[in-house]
Amino acid sequence: MSLFVIGSSNTDLVIYLDHIPKIGETIIGGESKVVFGGKGANQAVASKRAGADIKFITQLGNDTFGENLKIYFKNLDFDEKYILTDNNNHSGIAHIFVSKKGENSIAVAAGSNGTLTFEKIEPFLNDIAKASLVLIQFEIPLQTILSIVNFCNKKGVKVIVNPAPAIKLSKKIFKKIWMITPNETELELLTGISITNEKSVLEAAKIILGQGVEHCLVTLGEEGSIWINSKGCTRFKVPKQNAVDSTAAGDVFNGYLAYGITKGFSIRDSILLSHAAATISVTVKGAQTSIPSMKKTQLFLKKNNFEEQTVAV
Repeated sequence: MSLFVIGSSNTDLVIYLDHIPKIGETIIGGESKVVFGGKGANQAVASKRAGADIKFITQLGNDTFGENLKIYFKNLDFDEKYILTDNNNHSGIAHIFVSKKGENSIAVAAGSNGTLTFEKIEPFLNDIAKASLVLIQFEIPLQTILSIVNFCNKKGVKVIVNPAPAIKLSKKIFKKIWMITPNETELELLTGISITNEKSVLEAAKIILGQGVEHCLVTLGEEGSIWINSKGCTRFKVPKQNAVDSTAAGDVFNGYLAYGITKGFSIRDSILLSHAAATISVTVKGAQTSIPSMKKTQLFLKKNNFEEQTVAV
């Protein structure tokens, strides 16, 4: 079963600091790294590292950042025909501050990601129509995202939408989404419900289900996740770790989730696997540098306790 990931690629300029700077504050003494990122690329690499049969559609600029990413993607054995180039815009860049607590603050210059239109994806529609699953995020134009969801809905291809960064969606598009994976902030923006506790998460998730989405999987960072559909609700809790960098943890989760589903795992088992991979990732610095192998993820899952609880809705 094949997987398409469609989305952004960035070069991350990361600075590790004692704390994230306030407005007007300058902090000296940080450690810096240049690593590959972008939500689309993070999720694609996570799925690939897990072992998925994956095709990744993205767009780079005609610059040094873009050339370096092309070489990197080639080494990962991503099909080059899906790696597009915008000759008129720079490649995507993200500036990331990471505190010693593992918290992060991110600013992104979209560059070529912002010009990935649906028209540029049209040559690959026959391939997408044959996929078993499509995973998308919100670092490419909204109209492109809506067109992909509409196309997949017509062709009967399941879509996982990771609504990050959060954007308001219309009621019409919700009913065409098979699964949506917001975090608490994104869930609040999507529904207008103030997320303050588990009860409010459930209230907001039920609104999304009421719009026609089949599965709502709310990620809660170090607190785990809540998965809700028409059959019920399950609360997942994860083992505590000493986080050093939470960058891309959500992307690792989504990438492994997509892998599990395309491999025919149950949603429950796919979620547990995704939590294991994401939990490992926060203990390593960087975005794609933090993505664990399947072997390491399975071993972590076997050795650690992941709690599950059925929740009344």
